[in-house]
Amino acid sequence: MVMTMNEQELAFAAKAWPFEEARKLVARLGGKAPSKGYVLFETGYGPSGLPHIGTFGEVARTTMVRRAFERMAPGVPTRLFAFSDDMDGLRKVPDNVPNRDLLAQHLGKPLTKVPDPFGTHESFGHHNNAMLRDFLDRFGFEYEFQSATDWYSSGRFDHALLSVLRHYDEVMAVMLPTLGAERQATYSPFLPVSPSTGRVLQVPLLERNADAGTIVFEDEDGKKVEVPVTGGHVKLQWKPDWAMRWFALGVDYEMAGKDLIPSVELAGKIVKILGGTPPEGFNYELFLDEKGQKISKSKGNGLTMEEWLRYAPPESLALYMFNKPRAAKKLYFDVIPRAVDDYLTFIDKFDALEPAQKLETPVHHIHNGVVPNDVKGTAGLSFGLLLNLAGAANAESADVMWGFIRRYAPGASPETAPFLDKLVGYAVTYYQDFVKPTKQYRAPSEQERAAIAELRTVLDALATDTPADQLQNQVFEVGKKHGFTELRAWFQALYEVLLGQTTGPRMGSFIALYGVKETVALIDKTLA
Repeated sequence: MVMTMNEQELAFAAKAWPFEEARKLVARLGGKAPSKGYVLFETGYGPSGLPHIGTFGEVARTTMVRRAFERMAPGVPTRLFAFSDDMDGLRKVPDNVPNRDLLAQHLGKPLTKVPDPFGTHESFGHHNNAMLRDFLDRFGFEYEFQSATDWYSSGRFDHALLSVLRHYDEVMAVMLPTLGAERQATYSPFLPVSPSTGRVLQVPLLERNADAGTIVFEDEDGKKVEVPVTGGHVKLQWKPDWAMRWFALGVDYEMAGKDLIPSVELAGKIVKILGGTPPEGFNYELFLDEKGQKISKSKGNGLTMEEWLRYAPPESLALYMFNKPRAAKKLYFDVIPRAVDDYLTFIDKFDALEPAQKLETPVHHIHNGVVPNDVKGTAGLSFGLLLNLAGAANAESADVMWGFIRRYAPGASPETAPFLDKLVGYAVTYYQDFVKPTKQYRAPSEQERAAIAELRTVLDALATDTPADQLQNQVFEVGKKHGFTELRAWFQALYEVLLGQTTGPRMGSFIALYGVKETVALIDKTLA
């Protein structure tokens, strides 16, 4: 990336959190590439299940920091490893896979040695790794996939594994205080792979020989076995494994969830024992459900990535991940429309900003400073307005919506405004799934009925092409005339009586989009 000095200075002065994180890396490295020749960012993935919304968040946020660093240190190479812990033993059979009985026969084996229940890949681990790559490719992330099985079996981790063996007592001194008494009695950072069954074993070590690079343990058949710690004959418990990986790869930056703070600190101690330096990074807060409870995959009380992307574009999800990563945030369906409209607002304002201001906006970090043309051109229509149009029109398809949109914005079409067309599709789906089943109309009070009836008369006298601002003024005037000292109550009455919901759009914009005569007909139908 070729940049001017001024652009680099602006990046150093920027306050957005990705730049704050990047500044830590610049200070750590002195603005130069480390001895390995590049700055290494890493994200981890446990392939016992499919990629999820947390996986997206971690890769998206890490990418934002990576791009911020590249603006501060132009010319310094960077890489992002998406590392799969696919040598872990299969602990339990997932609920959401076919051929569960097949998997049950291979509990304890490395995921890359467990047959694929889907029958499409070499192993269950390979299947889920492929899902990860497809997942990341779909969003255009720039990354390099790495497999724990490959690193262990190829010998590329051998030097680091031998270092763990040499520093065994020091590593144990860090680990044992974090364990209960029963676990302390059998704990070893090394998990040998059984030569007889192929399972990853959690067994105590009987002997260890640092000079020979071997350990001795009792295999499942009761025999005393000696194996090297190199060449894929063992893997490490996950916390020492994390530290060993930081050491072996020279990881410079990795973030983790707040729940892993103790593990990050522990791994940091171990990597120093091995002679390495812990990576920079920060701990992001966890997601909450609509009741404020921590989201749990086992409880299923969260919102999956597939569910989000059913109702909104991926850019809105990236915005959600950018905003306040250190604050606990509710992640449920009601946050989606706001995220979409916030994204559209940022897009609309971006081009008019000064260069320094652009660096502070989510749009810069979502699109790396270059906004694609295909996310522009929504004819000024918000997602909330589209949802309300879908509700008023009881839209079953995008074609119904486009009938109104073409009249409101004659130059707009699915061909000329592809992003708007996507939003229309999302709005129809969201309306059908969430809004329509919960609509509750109420009868108006006498005051409300009189005001709505007068609004109908006012609208009926207006031209069909009356601008939204003038329509909004007319709605205001009718409300004030009928004694609504709190105009919020007037608008809420319109939402609840006409639209069957407690919140709604700017009425002038809605009437302009839905149609003046159509709104008159809606009032007639409602008051009747």
